[in-house]
Amino acid sequence: MTDEIDIPTEPRAAVDALATHLTATADRPVPPATNRWLGEAEAVARDATSDDLDTEIRRKRVHQVATLLESADETGDVVADRHIEAAIECCQVILANE
Repeated sequence: MTDEIDIPTEPRAAVDALATHLTATADRPVPPATNRWLGEAEAVARDATSDDLDTEIRRKRVHQVATLLESADETGDVVADRHIEAAIECCQVILANE
């Protein structure tokens, strides 16, 4: 992926972007073991977008996503890798600002 991806600097927008980036990896050709980590991270990230979560719960969800992404192996897919990098950057924005 050669286009630069903008990472939101506002935490709430970064939560939405996090979920979007992880959803985008679902259609990519990644190994099954890695896909399981990404799928779990996507589910937790989507949960973090819920409007009724308080800040501390949302922060815990995002921390869990960051941990799952650290556990994922290489994807072998440039587009998926860029979305994962962007998701990690979104996690950093959220965890640094909330």
